[in-house]
Amino acid sequence: MLTITLLGTAATMPLPDRALSAAFAACGGHGLLLDCGEGTQAAAHKAGVNLMRADAICLTHYHGDHIFGLPGLLQTLGAQGRTRPLALLGPEGLPDIWAAVRALTGPLPYAVRPQVLQPGKALALDAIGTGEGWPAGARLVPFATKHRVKSIGYRLELPRAGKFSPERARALGVPVPQWKLLQKGQTVTVEDRTIQPAEVLGPPRRGLSFVFSGDTAPCQGLMQAAQDADLLVCDATYALPEQEAQAKQWGHSTFGQSAALAAQAGAKRLWLTHYSPMITDPEEYAAEAQSIFPTAECGFDGKCITLQYEEVQP
Repeated sequence: MLTITLLGTAATMPLPDRALSAAFAACGGHGLLLDCGEGTQAAAHKAGVNLMRADAICLTHYHGDHIFGLPGLLQTLGAQGRTRPLALLGPEGLPDIWAAVRALTGPLPYAVRPQVLQPGKALALDAIGTGEGWPAGARLVPFATKHRVKSIGYRLELPRAGKFSPERARALGVPVPQWKLLQKGQTVTVEDRTIQPAEVLGPPRRGLSFVFSGDTAPCQGLMQAAQDADLLVCDATYALPEQEAQAKQWGHSTFGQSAALAAQAGAKRLWLTHYSPMITDPEEYAAEAQSIFPTAECGFDGKCITLQYEEVQP
C-alpha cells in the first residue's frame, strides 16, 4: 500500500492554514518528500508525518515557494540524529541550488546526495538506498512539465508481482524461508538448481501509481504520466475558465484544465493543489472541476489517502 499526504497546497505565499508546496509518499517505513516549501515541517508535524522516513527529497523546480523550506528541514533532520544518507533529486540546475542550500545549513551529520534527473529516465528506488521498504521494482519516473523555468513532475510506480503459489514452491523443493525471496523477484538455489520467480508466480498484477505534477500548464508530458494513475495531484493555481490566459502566461493550470487532463488520461482520482492566494476557499470552486471530472477533490494541508492494491475477484 502507498500513503499520500499533502503537506502544502499554497502557491506564492503561505497562509495560516496553507503551507507552500509539499507532499509525502510513504510505503513500508520509507518515503519520498515531493517539494519542500515554507511551512513543510510544521504541516508534517500537524499531519503526523515523520520526515525522518524520507529516502529522498524530490524537487520539481527551484522557485522559492517549492524549496525555501529545505535548509531548515535539513538542519532539523540532523538535530534529530539522522545519519542515514538522503538523496536530493531535481531537474537541471540542482548543483547550484545545492551549493546555496549547503552554505545555509552548514555541516550536517549525514550525507546529502544530489542527483540531476532527466525526463523519462526512471530511477529505481533501491538505487537511492531505500532498502526493503519499497516493493521490488518500485521506481520514480520524472517527466517534463510546462512552466516558466526548467521543471519536472514525478510518477511513482509500485509494481506488484503475480500471486505466489506455495504448491509450486513445495513441488520444486524450495524451503519455506526462501519463499520470500522468490516473492520479491529474486532467484534461489535448491540442490544446485536455480529456481526462477516465474516458476512460482502467476502473471503480474496491477500495481499502484501516484503522479505529482508540480507547477505546470497542461502538457503532453503530464498527460502521458497521468495515464491510469491511482492518484493525480495536480496544479490548480487558478479557479475559473476565464483565467486560462493568465494561467498560460505563468505556466499554471485552472481547475477545469486539470480536471479535463485527468479525465482524458483516465486517472482514478484527482486532487487539486497549489492554489493562488486569491482562492481563499477552494471548495467554492470545486464544481468547476467536478463538472468535468466528477470525483475531483480539493486538496488541503493534511489531506491523506492510503492507496491499496486491487484484488481481482475470480
